[in-house]
Amino acid sequence: MTAHTAASADLRTRLAVRLVFVVLGGTQGGWMARIPAIRDQVGVDTARWGLLSSSSAAGDVVAIVLITVLIGRVSSRPLALAGSAVVLLNAPVLAGAGSVPALVLGLTVWGAGATFLATPVNALAVAAERAQGRPLMSGFHACYSVGVLAGGALGTLAAATGVSPGVQMAASSGVLGALLLFLGAGLPEEAPVAKEQRRPVRHRFTPQLVLLGGIAFLGAFVEGAASQWSSVYVADYLDEGAALGAATYTSFSVAILACRLLGDRLVARLGRRGFLRVSLLTVATGVAVTVVHPTLWSALAGFVITGLGIACVLPAAIALAGRQPTVPPGEAVSVITIGQWPGFLLAGPAVGVLAGATSLRTALAALVVAGAAGAVLARWVVVPGGS
Repeated sequence: MTAHTAASADLRTRLAVRLVFVVLGGTQGGWMARIPAIRDQVGVDTARWGLLSSSSAAGDVVAIVLITVLIGRVSSRPLALAGSAVVLLNAPVLAGAGSVPALVLGLTVWGAGATFLATPVNALAVAAERAQGRPLMSGFHACYSVGVLAGGALGTLAAATGVSPGVQMAASSGVLGALLLFLGAGLPEEAPVAKEQRRPVRHRFTPQLVLLGGIAFLGAFVEGAASQWSSVYVADYLDEGAALGAATYTSFSVAILACRLLGDRLVARLGRRGFLRVSLLTVATGVAVTVVHPTLWSALAGFVITGLGIACVLPAAIALAGRQPTVPPGEAVSVITIGQWPGFLLAGPAVGVLAGATSLRTALAALVVAGAAGAVLARWVVVPGGS
């Protein structure tokens, strides 16, 4: 293989993996932007919508069990393609739901498809990073963020022009599906573990992977809480109104994207463990800025700093998991998936309960502890190969 051919193959691999991250983010962003319209289609109020939207958790649980069993036994490439197909095919069905049963079914399938896809696409990202010998994980996750923002922008445009959510999601799924058919062959092929070398699932939970799973839980908890409560903190607690609340969440999201775009360079400069510790300390600092002096400008600055810190915690944990010498990458990434999922699931309700018992400012202050605890745990992370 010539150098030019190898470079072309590497580029095709990166583009293919990036596209799958865009698929995951784009469908999520497009869906979230149209929630008000979909809620009106179904004909439920806000309180009932909140209850119904939790039905995706059932799909999450099914997917976690299924992917934990399959990963390592089946190559990550067909698993990622299967998960992408489920997400893309379900998106217009979910967006076009006109009844409660259709909504619940669509949300359950969405939770199953998205959670199922998360493990193999990250395993493929690990494979691409290792094959090309340089940090790439943060950039792959940046593509997820780009997908969320692009999907949200498309949803906003569709709402403004009177396009129904179902038609919008069918169009985006069609475009992304066509691109996946064209680029999907470039996904790296991670061979499954030979039958005679397979071990029980419990053997994946090595001390280092449990440690990384715990850090992923803390990172997911902070990201989930900040995503769900940043706008509420500014709009309601600081009484600055819905527009500035939305601007705060948007600033947080843009900060995440910006850091993910730069993250691979920072990893190369600081090392994986050093970068992880700096990220978590930045999280603690950002939340502290937000809550110590409760004003609009401190909230905006604090959530931007928090976004810069939290952006690459999960990508760093996944990259480190994929380099563990005693567990195949796909199986190692499944441990991180198991660790992070309850963090995202519990973040919103936990902050809400604590805010109800005290105040939202006090509840968010707990995230300082989460960031600091993660930074302490990162001291015991061992980087295979020392890089």
